[in-house]
Amino acid sequence: MFKPTPNPPETDPASPYESLDSKKLNEAADRALDYYLKPPIPKDTPRKPSTIYHVGAEVDNETLLVNACASLASASMMLSEFAGLMDMPHRNMMLGIQSVVMLGELAVNRVLDNLDPQG
Repeated sequence: MFKPTPNPPETDPASPYESLDSKKLNEAADRALDYYLKPPIPKDTPRKPSTIYHVGAEVDNETLLVNACASLASASMMLSEFAGLMDMPHRNMMLGIQSVVMLGELAVNRVLDNLDPQG
């Protein structure tokens, strides 16, 4: 009986790493791919944070909370003023954002009220 397709070639069950040359070739290919596709990250260089916006470690929590409260109050006022200049669908969205900022301001104020005054 005639078969329309020939038998598939027999595959070699041996590992491609059986010979030393194939192992060296594979390691060289991995190094080349790593060099071009995975640049090394220097681990000995310590992370240096940006100093453009720097809050010193010596600043106490109360000062930070007072500053956050003032920033939130300013943002709330700006959003409220900006909402007054907009038409209805966008105005409601701005007032919703202003409400969320105002709630954050209230939470910071509560934390400030709970803090013991530092003498």
